[in-house]
Amino acid sequence: MAEDKLLKYQDLINELKLQLGDPNFDKIFRQMTSHLSKPDQFLVKMEMNRLSQPVARFIDLRGQVSGEVKPYEYEGKQHFMDDVAVSVFEEEIARHGKYTLAVYEAVMNTENNFKVMQKAAQEREASGEVLPEENPNNVKLVRFASYESRVEERMNYSIKISVNLPKGREVSASTSDISLSGAKIKLSPKHTVQPGDMLTIRLVGLEQEFELGLKSGIQYEVVAVEPVTREYNHIRLKRTFVENNKSFDDFLNSFIHGNKRRYKINLDNTMDAIICKSYEQYYIPRVMSLFVFLSKKDSILYPSMALHNENSLFIQRYFQDERQTSCLYNIFNQKRLKTLLDQHTSVKELLLYTFTHTVGGKIYFYSASSQELNQNPELKDLFFAYGSNKESWMVFKLQLMPSTHEDAFIPLSLPESLGKSLEKLNKPPTPRVQGLIQQVQYLAVLTEVSIPAVREHYKKLSYKQELLPQLKLFGHGKSANPPPLEAVALEYVNLRAHKRYLYKTMVEINQDADTKVTGFTRDFSVMGMQIEVAAPLDVKKGHLIYLSLPELQRITTKHNLHNLCYEVMAVSKSKTIINLKVNQPTESKSLAVQFFTQLIDMNKSKLQACEETPKIPGLSGALRNMVTKSICQFPIYFHKQAAHYKIGAVGLGLYRTALHRILGQFETNNPTLITTEQLFPDGFTETTLSDAIRMQTRQDKPLQYLLFVRFDPTKMKIKEAIKSQCIAATEPLDSLYLFAKKAVKKELLFVYRVYISKTGKPDIDYLANELKYVSHYALHKAKDLEETLWSVTAVGDLVDVSDKVMDYFDIDTRTLEAMRARRQAWLDKF
Repeated sequence: MAEDKLLKYQDLINELKLQLGDPNFDKIFRQMTSHLSKPDQFLVKMEMNRLSQPVARFIDLRGQVSGEVKPYEYEGKQHFMDDVAVSVFEEEIARHGKYTLAVYEAVMNTENNFKVMQKAAQEREASGEVLPEENPNNVKLVRFASYESRVEERMNYSIKISVNLPKGREVSASTSDISLSGAKIKLSPKHTVQPGDMLTIRLVGLEQEFELGLKSGIQYEVVAVEPVTREYNHIRLKRTFVENNKSFDDFLNSFIHGNKRRYKINLDNTMDAIICKSYEQYYIPRVMSLFVFLSKKDSILYPSMALHNENSLFIQRYFQDERQTSCLYNIFNQKRLKTLLDQHTSVKELLLYTFTHTVGGKIYFYSASSQELNQNPELKDLFFAYGSNKESWMVFKLQLMPSTHEDAFIPLSLPESLGKSLEKLNKPPTPRVQGLIQQVQYLAVLTEVSIPAVREHYKKLSYKQELLPQLKLFGHGKSANPPPLEAVALEYVNLRAHKRYLYKTMVEINQDADTKVTGFTRDFSVMGMQIEVAAPLDVKKGHLIYLSLPELQRITTKHNLHNLCYEVMAVSKSKTIINLKVNQPTESKSLAVQFFTQLIDMNKSKLQACEETPKIPGLSGALRNMVTKSICQFPIYFHKQAAHYKIGAVGLGLYRTALHRILGQFETNNPTLITTEQLFPDGFTETTLSDAIRMQTRQDKPLQYLLFVRFDPTKMKIKEAIKSQCIAATEPLDSLYLFAKKAVKKELLFVYRVYISKTGKPDIDYLANELKYVSHYALHKAKDLEETLWSVTAVGDLVDVSDKVMDYFDIDTRTLEAMRARRQAWLDKF
């Protein structure tokens, strides 16, 4: 391959670099490459041409080198370099006689450059050398949905060109990259072009080496003009193909394919896509929020679809009445939506308090926002006191932001030109799915943020019994024909270790010595089963039950299928459907495991696998993409290191939270990193949290905490600027009263509800095509990426509940409002 041959001749190339400024370079080149074949001579010559191209690149090493960066002027242009870079720059300029790509690359590859140091560290690590541990407080910042796709492979390649401008003037320029149907060129700002202009370009650099058969050049249309520096703009172009020259097209395709290993094919773009997608596919399936999509019909907004995962399914079910009809239409009523949309922030927010009241077997919903309660102060305590004593009491944070059906299509970060199979995968949503999402205008995020200590406070509030009828103001009636809401389950990798099979057979549950309950299996696997009984069974998650399988006992004498021990993993709301897992207190296989292993192995052709097929194929993926494009929380990832779990990455969606801005105040010398120092109290992650995660399984509900963050924006050092305290969400808040009071007086206080879930295995199938592409060009990088995926063991979500918690504390109202004003003024700076 071209890259391999260039690596083979790297010593020769390094010698030739020293001669690039010599007037007799062509003669020297022929002498030094006379032993090479003509094709190899051409490859080396192309590399020399690339390195000798004059460049106007602005060198800015701020945050990229370990030395102190200072301004440095050369030929009227100011760069930012440290002493090491300046020394290399002046040495290379003296050698080459001008500022060329060879000079630029030498400066960007000094020994104290962070990228060079990182690459060297990776090479030493690969060789088995022990490396010093990195600062654990600087972690990867993952920008959600930041990846792009390319229709074709585009080669980063710089050659001389001549450009015929719209008014007929011909000027010299150079390419930045090139593909079969497009290019990006560098053009001086003094030459004005606009999107839609037609340019004719001659590839002078290629014409010197090849007969292209293009006497009149190639016609391109200007797509965009991107200012870069004072010296040049980037002009993005697409070909019009008016030439209809197949021989040139074949040549350009062959040229790009033959040189792409040397000149790169946007591999970094694909690498970024894999990293982003891998962290996304951990976060969205474990988030505690229900995603509700609001569509518009006849100028009316209404909830049309709701996307849920395992953790948020309870919210979807909570808002269903006795008819199994969703009452979200009442929750998102027109008056409430108008109040939300009148807010001037990008993400509209409110706290929503809800409870239900059952009369005559019918369930009625009551809800009120903080603003609505403040508008009716005489009913505020009444609503809190009466509602909080209801078993159905819940508090939700509602966040609303724009959404569009166009976000539903996120193609692979690979060019379609790689093959027909990729073209099939890069299809937009089907017409059926497109019809469902076409009218979506907004995405609402519903997160349950009830705090037990605050609820206990509400329960103690006094109210007058005779005022209860006035709560009808917050009640919701029942519509005879409410708009249907499509409930969509999030599709992701099947995390079950063993395949389940549909099969109905009798089961006898032994509750005690005298009582047996009869039911039937719905499905079974090697390690568990789901059963259904006629009447509610009084069991809870974690209980052990003993059951017998009389009908299956008839087909075996080898196994005793009486009093098999199973652990209850989940119980339906009706308590008639129970998920069970084999209880194995020792390492030896239980009788149930032995029997079902043999039964399944011998009857696979007869058994029907339990496949969970989606109701509308493609809808879940489309909605998931729309959510990915609008993340407004603070995702956080925990990687396992030795015996502990440490923060390994932080996610950043379209909307930057206050916490992103706080941590972003402190430099990490790398824009792809963010500091998490001081985010949690000392020792919390290594001890309390690590112990809790270790005890958790993927099926468990998230761990829940309250994180108090005091921030002083006047302090420059992070240890002085941030102080934090963290408690379990179920603990009393009184212990943090003084901490909060001190923050409110002089600093800024932020309170977050923290949810942390154990992750399952990564969905490698979701990333398979991009991983395959990377492994084709850089196998070691693909392996590193896959190892990174497996290192993520827990994922968290931080939801701001500051105002809800601060209202609980007995803090002077004027002091509290003053702090809120300071906090908003600080946020407004961004």
